[in-house]
Amino acid sequence: MKIQYCTDYEEMSQVAFESFYAGLKTSPRTSICAATGHSPTGFYKKMVANYQEQSELYSAMQVVKLDEWLGVPADDPNSCEYYIQNKIVLPLNIADDRYLSFKSDAVAPEAECIRVQKELDKHELLDVCILGLGDNGHLGFNEPAATLSDVCHMSTLSKTSMQHSMTETMPNNPKFGLTLGMADILRSKKIILLVTGLGKEDVLAQLLTQKITSQLPASFLWNHSNVECYIDSESL
Repeated sequence: MKIQYCTDYEEMSQVAFESFYAGLKTSPRTSICAATGHSPTGFYKKMVANYQEQSELYSAMQVVKLDEWLGVPADDPNSCEYYIQNKIVLPLNIADDRYLSFKSDAVAPEAECIRVQKELDKHELLDVCILGLGDNGHLGFNEPAATLSDVCHMSTLSKTSMQHSMTETMPNNPKFGLTLGMADILRSKKIILLVTGLGKEDVLAQLLTQKITSQLPASFLWNHSNVECYIDSESL
C-alpha cells in the first residue's frame, strides 16, 4: 500500500484525482467502482470539472455503485443511488448501459445481489475502485465479522453504519445493505483509499499496523499490489 499524507481535504482530493486522471488519459474505457459519502465527494468534483474541459475522456467510462442501503427509495437524498446519480452519473453523462447498481427497493435482495454479481462477472476487471474508510474499518457494507463474503451480498449493518451521517434524516434507519464483496473489490486493478474525517484516528492506526483481520475489512487491502491511500491530516 502506497501511503501519502495530505495537508487537508482539498489536497487529498486533488492528488487522488491526478493519479486517476493519469490512467484515464491512457485508457478512456476505464471502469470505476464508486463509493459514496464525504470522503470521495471532493474527488468526484474534480472529475466533473475535468469532464467540462475534456468530456471525450469520459465518453466510454463505466461506473459500478459499491453499495446501497436496503429499503431506502432511490430518490431519497440520503440514498447511495441519489448520491451517485447527482455526483457522477448525470454530471458525466454516463449512459444506462455504462452504469451498474443495486436496486434499493429490491423485493428479493439475495436475487438482486446475484443479478449484480452476474453483470460484474460478464465484464473485465474493474480498473479503479474508489473507497472511503469506515469508522469501524468497513469497506462498502463489508462489516467487521468472523468471516467476510467474497461476492455481492446483503449485509447486516453494524451500529456504526446505522449511525452514518447519511441516515440522520431517514424516517427509518435501514438495518441491511447491499454491497460488492471483498473479492470483487480486491479484483480491481487499482484501489484508491481516501481517509478523512474526525474520529478516524483509531481505525487508521489499526490499519497501519498491517495486521490483516476480518474484524477490520480494510486491512485486506494490504493483500493488493496496487493500493494508493491518501490521508487527510484531519484524520490524524
